[in-house]
Amino acid sequence: MLDFAIFAVTFLLVLVAAVLYLYPASRQAAGIPGIAPTEEKDGNLPDIVNSGSLHEFLVNLHEKYGPVASFWFGRRLVVSLGTADVLKQHFNPNKTSDPFETMLKSLLGYRSDGGSVSENHMRRKLYGNAVAAALQSNFPLLLKLSEELLDKWLSYPESQHVPLSQHILGFALKSVTRMILGSRFEDEQEVIRFQKIHGTVWSEIGKGFLDGSLDKNSTRKTQYEDALMQLESVLKNIIKERKERDVSQHVFIDSLIQGNLTEQQILEDSMIFSLAGCIITAKLCTWAICFLTTSEEVQKKLYKEIDQVFGKDPITSEKIEQLRYCRQVLCETVRTAKLTPVSAQLQDTEGKVGPFVIPKETLILYALGVVLQDPSTWPSPHKFDPDRFADGSVTEEFSSLGFSGSWECPELR
Repeated sequence: MLDFAIFAVTFLLVLVAAVLYLYPASRQAAGIPGIAPTEEKDGNLPDIVNSGSLHEFLVNLHEKYGPVASFWFGRRLVVSLGTADVLKQHFNPNKTSDPFETMLKSLLGYRSDGGSVSENHMRRKLYGNAVAAALQSNFPLLLKLSEELLDKWLSYPESQHVPLSQHILGFALKSVTRMILGSRFEDEQEVIRFQKIHGTVWSEIGKGFLDGSLDKNSTRKTQYEDALMQLESVLKNIIKERKERDVSQHVFIDSLIQGNLTEQQILEDSMIFSLAGCIITAKLCTWAICFLTTSEEVQKKLYKEIDQVFGKDPITSEKIEQLRYCRQVLCETVRTAKLTPVSAQLQDTEGKVGPFVIPKETLILYALGVVLQDPSTWPSPHKFDPDRFADGSVTEEFSSLGFSGSWECPELR
């Protein structure tokens, strides 16, 4: 898995919050420029709330204090990195742990301590291979579900509103649950049940943990904990079933079962991929379609490429790899929509970025929303322009930040 994963906006905010409360606070600012705490207990949380979002807060922070800037989340010092150069300085020489595990798993109550470098490398390779195998095995299913959604849209009168987010989320839930967890979700009622539980968990991941409101509302907390227990129960039953009988259709969880993982690791990983995978798929597809509707020129170029690659032939996974302009559209969607505005990494050991020493146990924020709309790197940064990725150097810069290439986040696929 990448040093940071592609996550939905609200999801990332909570991952940050999880780490903030997991580790002891530091009051040592280490000479890094930044903003002083507004309140002793909450730090700069009021400033973040007043900015409207963590992303907007970071935009203002870096405009005022430069590419390396500090602020306070509660009593914890946070250092934010806001340009591609300082980002690469940090996550290359200072890479120690995977935020995918240290934050999300901790948020869900899992206490994975991680493993050695070789163990982590093995697991990242397992994840990548598992996603590739699941996609290959279930490609006909993806086509079927896509065609069903297309037929539904074509049945509407031209003037009828299409609830895009709702429809795409439904598509994502159907496809991702089948590819990750298997045939149990052929039953429409199982998908509906999963959607309800998923929504309960995700709504609190997006808000309740970050603003502390979950702990203040016993009813909501009970509903969240019950939903999480139901998800775990479903996953445990699926793991047991797929271990005990031969299955013809290979899915993601089968690769985990066949890998050298403990029962707890299989449960945790299948939980995270099923939760995050649905949201990632839904957000990426929704924004891509949204941007396409605003640019007739991009629509025409994409249609032309699809027509040239496929013509009247069947759609195959091998030919999809030839859709270079389509990939440019997806890369530009990730960048323009700021699908990953923030990610984070705990500084396990003392590190250095530029002239600044980063103390051990400092939380480092990757202000990716700031980086991906930095005009010095991305000309006309607020314009949706897939053609920018026709330039190999631009694609290389994007890849170096972890959004593309051989190290691409498995869920994004």
